[in-house]
Amino acid sequence: MKAIVQVLAALALCLPLAAQSGNAPLRVVDSVELTRYAGRWYEAARIPNKFQNQCAGDVVVHYALRNDGRIDLVNRCRTSAGKVDEARGLARKAGDGSSSAKLEVRFAPAILSFLRSVWGDYWIIGLGPDYTWAVVGTPNRDYLWILSRTPEMSAASYERALEIAKGNGFDGTRIVKTTNSGRAQ
Repeated sequence: MKAIVQVLAALALCLPLAAQSGNAPLRVVDSVELTRYAGRWYEAARIPNKFQNQCAGDVVVHYALRNDGRIDLVNRCRTSAGKVDEARGLARKAGDGSSSAKLEVRFAPAILSFLRSVWGDYWIIGLGPDYTWAVVGTPNRDYLWILSRTPEMSAASYERALEIAKGNGFDGTRIVKTTNSGRAQ
């Protein structure tokens, strides 16, 4: 009996650790009007990632809704050498297409679009009621972007975006602000 109690006590101590290691499903916003979401967004902050290593600041993305329901996107940033780096891609609704908050993006050539591995998750987990800011993340919590319609995001909106990110299991200590002068539009 004593051995059973010790095992149960050990399991009870491990439960909080197990809960921390597994993330709950990522919560997305209820819906997104993609026509309102389209347009120019400035990156206010992000979790650093390898495909943006060259970006020293002024990160801007343009979304343009297509007639087929997909979204053309153009990412631009200023490099440390002062040049503008650009990447063009395509976004589509993920899965069965029922949620406008769950998108997939690809920057690979169209000929490779049949490969699942060239599509990355782009889930909208926070959105200002007036579409002035957004929080975008991935279910594995490796990627996160806080976006604003203006080069400078208000402090209150930024704090709300951080709350949403942290509430969805993103590590707030990894999020870094982006320097925006408005030059890479």
